[in-house]
Amino acid sequence: MREATSPDGPPRRPAPRTVALTAAAVLLALVAAPVGVTRALGAHQPLTAVAVIAVTVLWLIAVGLAAIDTERSRRLAEELAAQHEETRAALVAAGTARQAETAARERAGAALVERDAARAEQARAEADVTAAHAELARLREQLATARAEAEAERERAAAERAELERIPESVLPEVVKKLRGGAAVDSALSAHRKHPQYALLRAVGEEIGRGERLRAAALAVCATAAGRVQALATSMHAELREMQHRHDEEVLGDLLRLDHSTAQAGRMADGIAVLTGARSGRRWAKPIAVESVLRGALGRIGAYQRVRLHNASSAAVVGFAAEGVMHALAELLDNATNFSAPPAEVHVYVEEVSAGLAVTVEDSGLGLSDSWLRRAERAVSAEPLDLTTLSAGTRLGLAVVGVLARKYGLQISFRPSARGGTGVVMLIPQQLVTHVAPAPAPAPASVPAQAPVAESVRPALAPARPAPASLPPVPSAPSVPSAPSTLT
Repeated sequence: MREATSPDGPPRRPAPRTVALTAAAVLLALVAAPVGVTRALGAHQPLTAVAVIAVTVLWLIAVGLAAIDTERSRRLAEELAAQHEETRAALVAAGTARQAETAARERAGAALVERDAARAEQARAEADVTAAHAELARLREQLATARAEAEAERERAAAERAELERIPESVLPEVVKKLRGGAAVDSALSAHRKHPQYALLRAVGEEIGRGERLRAAALAVCATAAGRVQALATSMHAELREMQHRHDEEVLGDLLRLDHSTAQAGRMADGIAVLTGARSGRRWAKPIAVESVLRGALGRIGAYQRVRLHNASSAAVVGFAAEGVMHALAELLDNATNFSAPPAEVHVYVEEVSAGLAVTVEDSGLGLSDSWLRRAERAVSAEPLDLTTLSAGTRLGLAVVGVLARKYGLQISFRPSARGGTGVVMLIPQQLVTHVAPAPAPAPASVPAQAPVAESVRPALAPARPAPASLPPVPSAPSVPSAPSTLT
């Protein structure tokens, strides 16, 4: 392919063929013109010579023009070829560009498709996330509902546990108290009809009611028997007291010993009456001096000879509580003498304090262990007596003291004694203590011999048995029907 030059580039050289044809035409003109001119001049034809010259010039002009036209045509052809080549290259480039554009469009389309797919995937992912959030919210709601239900269930269970725990702590004691008071099961459970465990409470209440009826019947039998023994002991005591004035000194000692034994039997009967809830002993209308209360308690125990009294108080115990205080002191003194081996002494101290009257009983026995001390404190505490805790080998004295302490508001405490044994302090409350002129000593029991009594320095005092003339009238023994043969 021939080179093509731009109009601004260097001039193009004519083609060799054009140059050759032009040169041949010029040579032909140069050869033919002289020949024609020569011949014309030879023929003396100047006009012909001029014409030949003119024709030659015209020929040369025509040849030059033809050469120029040929060259121009060639150049035009070359330019056309170049333009065609450029056009073809441009077309090729355009095709390539179109292909590239098509490829780009395809790539763009693929990118758009991928973008749309990505957007669709993103939309699906967002939809999945939204669905997951909705599911999570639903699960949270379900979890919250489950937690609320579980919490409500725990609260219900806790309430039921609390109700179940309250049954033995407050409900049953209240029901038992009402049943022991003579109420029917329906009446005792009237305040608990809406209790979730009402059926259980009713079954337990009916069983407790049945047991309480049996217990009440047994206590009634024991109280009746104790009352008969009390009446018999009172009658025997009155008869022995009357016999002491009728017989001489030879039988007086025997009568005193019988009177003392009768007093101890009466104390035991009174103890049974106290435990069964019946009335124990006599009641005094006027205050009884503390000294007489102490001597009366001494007359109801066996080892009264080993008891030493230290009393300088002129106080008295009100009449309605004198018998209970005397009985409680007798039980404490009996315990002290029983736990002190002879000839060990038991000392009793009386002290007036701001809260009332403190009576301290100290023995020199072996003392009580911690477990026995706790049992003793529990026996005389403010807790109601449970007869089921009293076994066949149980000493009933402290149980009797506990019942009397709860009845009259006495405070009983135990401590180690300076004498090596056990000290018991009975605080008689101020409302039971008076300083008015007391009635004569009741002397519910006479001691067989003089009971050794001491003041603060323990000097010997008058005999424990007061003069018969100073005794109050002994109440007549009630008529008692003969006891059944089963009672001994």
